[in-house]
Amino acid sequence: MSDSTRLIGLSLGADLCWPAAFEDLLGRLDLALPLGGETTRFATERVRIEPFDLQDRPRYDVVLDRITHWFPLTREWIKKIVLMDGVYVLNNPWAIQGYEKHTSYCAMMRLGFPIPKTMMIPPKLPKGLGDHVDAEVTVRRYANLFSLEEAGRKVGYPAFLKPYDGGGWVGVKRVKDAAELHAAYNESGERLQHLQANVHGWDLFVRAIGIGPQVLIVRYDPDAPLHARYVVDFNFLSGEEWLTATRTCRVINAFFNWDFNSCEMLRADGVLHPIDFANACPDSQVTSLHFYFPELVKALLRWSIFCAATRRQPSLDSQWSRFLAIADQPGTFEEKLERYDEVAREHFQAEAFTAFCAEHLGDLDQIALDYFGTPRFRDVVRSKVAALFPAHEVDTFTEHFFGLVQFWGRTEADRLAGMGGRDAG
Repeated sequence: MSDSTRLIGLSLGADLCWPAAFEDLLGRLDLALPLGGETTRFATERVRIEPFDLQDRPRYDVVLDRITHWFPLTREWIKKIVLMDGVYVLNNPWAIQGYEKHTSYCAMMRLGFPIPKTMMIPPKLPKGLGDHVDAEVTVRRYANLFSLEEAGRKVGYPAFLKPYDGGGWVGVKRVKDAAELHAAYNESGERLQHLQANVHGWDLFVRAIGIGPQVLIVRYDPDAPLHARYVVDFNFLSGEEWLTATRTCRVINAFFNWDFNSCEMLRADGVLHPIDFANACPDSQVTSLHFYFPELVKALLRWSIFCAATRRQPSLDSQWSRFLAIADQPGTFEEKLERYDEVAREHFQAEAFTAFCAEHLGDLDQIALDYFGTPRFRDVVRSKVAALFPAHEVDTFTEHFFGLVQFWGRTEADRLAGMGGRDAG
């Protein structure tokens, strides 16, 4: 039986911890899978940034990308390898470039999700005024004067003024009355923004992180310092709510061809309201995720290995019509959400993925449990802490984050013992 190696490229910016853990675990797995009459192995490599010939064939079978949303050269290289060479990339570069928060709000409202009331308002300073020969005359002739107070009354207070295309909470302002709305608007400059209603009476904020068909749901505290926003908690959702949150994230990701994306939801009166769900480069650092970090790395490994092993092909066409056809049929939203999720699970080959993990990745959970308690992983944590925290806090926060991962290890050991050591893949 001949050997072949599937190469997974990591396209990185400032990421330190998850790539190191990803590489270490892939090495410890040391996979040699009998696929298609040959023994298939897996390797990983960090992608270099350099000029590229549009006719060159890439070396990668899968690329896990973290920078195309802001680094143009890599974005255009990834467009080329997806379109010309069929390389599978997490994430679809056109989806990242073309589908901003505004598109995601419109699409999910169209599917019937309980999105808060949202208005788009003109920028305080029209962007590019004077840069285009017709800009000034167009605004003078056709731009209506509008009442910001009336927009505030329609949406209600408190409300959120937020850039239509999003990005790391930059430019998001909470306003509680007309005076604060005016002040925030006057400071917003050229930003094109939404004014979005608050979800009144919410009692829980959750963030769902989707990787392929897998969804990790975490309680979230947006008012805490960054290192404490992902709250270690259990049983904060009912089984039905958990299923709804999982389906919501998976449907959104399948709709936009996103393999790796997070969805934020607020619960009010038992209803989960998606409020922010175009986050196709979600936080992946141990200094944020801590307890949940091992599960994120395992999920990235599973999906990347599956895509490489099966030579999964990129989806160049959207499936919007399939989702919209369901939206236009009679039925409750819950019934439609279940049907949307059937399309999403088909898109992500959920059944084949689960079977692949059970057959080939049965050792991953135990290998990961062993790895995340090692001195090597402590060094990985320290390198990330040292990149973010002042020198006098490095020791303290290294032990803090490493300790939270050890707490995960104890819960994971209990889970595996309860399963008789079987992988949950």
